[in-house]
Amino acid sequence: MLQKKTLLLATVAGLAAAALLAWAFAPRPIVVETAPVLLGRYEQAIEEDGRTRLKDRYTVSAPVAARVLRIALREGDPVAAGETVAVLMPVMPAMVDERSAREAAARHLAATANVARAAARIERTQVAADEAQLELQRTGKLAREGFLPPAQLDAGRLALAAAKREVEVALAERQAAVHEQAQAAAALLPANAGARSGQPLTVRSPVDGVVLRIPQASEGTIAAGAPLLDIGDPAQMEVIAELLTTDAVQAQPGGAAVVERWGGPPIAARVRRVEPAAFTKVSALGIEEQRVKVVVDLDAPPESWRVVGDGFRVTLRIFTQRVDQAVLVPVGALFPIGDGGMGVFRIEDGRARLQPLELGGRNGSEAWVRSGLKPGQQVIVYPPPTVSDGHRVEARQP
Repeated sequence: MLQKKTLLLATVAGLAAAALLAWAFAPRPIVVETAPVLLGRYEQAIEEDGRTRLKDRYTVSAPVAARVLRIALREGDPVAAGETVAVLMPVMPAMVDERSAREAAARHLAATANVARAAARIERTQVAADEAQLELQRTGKLAREGFLPPAQLDAGRLALAAAKREVEVALAERQAAVHEQAQAAAALLPANAGARSGQPLTVRSPVDGVVLRIPQASEGTIAAGAPLLDIGDPAQMEVIAELLTTDAVQAQPGGAAVVERWGGPPIAARVRRVEPAAFTKVSALGIEEQRVKVVVDLDAPPESWRVVGDGFRVTLRIFTQRVDQAVLVPVGALFPIGDGGMGVFRIEDGRARLQPLELGGRNGSEAWVRSGLKPGQQVIVYPPPTVSDGHRVEARQP
């Protein structure tokens, strides 16, 4: 009996040890992270930094070189079309050095002498005209009495006419000399910054809008063509972004877009124009890139983005593909399979099953599955290397 009992205990101990070893070396389920397959809207978009700008920006400039009075307007003030935005006054004469002052004084003296010379010439030509008048009278008397031929009388008349023309020339020369004297005298006047002589020139706003920028609000002398202020309508806003040429070919005019990260809710927008010419831009990493400008119009009413101003930084998303009622799977669940396609591990009865997929597209977070999965199924996200087809798995608890 003792031997039988000992044998029975040894057998039980051996079976327990075998069961313990089998349990210890048996494959355990791999804990994995799972995600459900969803049915929703798939969107694929190009995302790029952009900036806002006014559609029509007007730079009001000075038409002539002048002295602009202090501009009372400030950035943000509304202006109406035709409203005076700046007043220009004639510029003060330039300051002269000693040499130039002496030259101006000498020119004034020369002009004064020319006036005197012109006056003397007037007297001389007047005397010649009087002499020609007397000679014509004597010639006419002798011609009527028959002592002189008619031709000599005609010559006398022509000499009188020429003498009168000389008087007119002398008078004109004296008038020119007087003007030259006045011009030379004006050059001697000292420069006076406080002078306000001359008619002011008013500069008016070309359109209704608000003042965007005033380069120089204080009074000062400006050159012709110098900008005085910028005017625009903030309600007419657009967004411009510089896309890579490989992305820009997918942004078609009329395509939907959205403006984000401007400090408020997303704003619906639409692509208006893709410029035809690209340009080279060096990235922050020193890589030369070919980019093209894309212009986008805001579809939302101005009241929803009235705080956005000109030149604000925003994020622009241009949609290139949008599908409703699409089967969606996380991008982290995808991995390449041997035939060059993509696949996932779906969970079926606690085991991982390799599932090839036909994809319609993918973005940064989701993939659109044309065939291979159904909504509601569970897939393994970021499958570990130890997972294989048919391996037991266990979903990680949150």
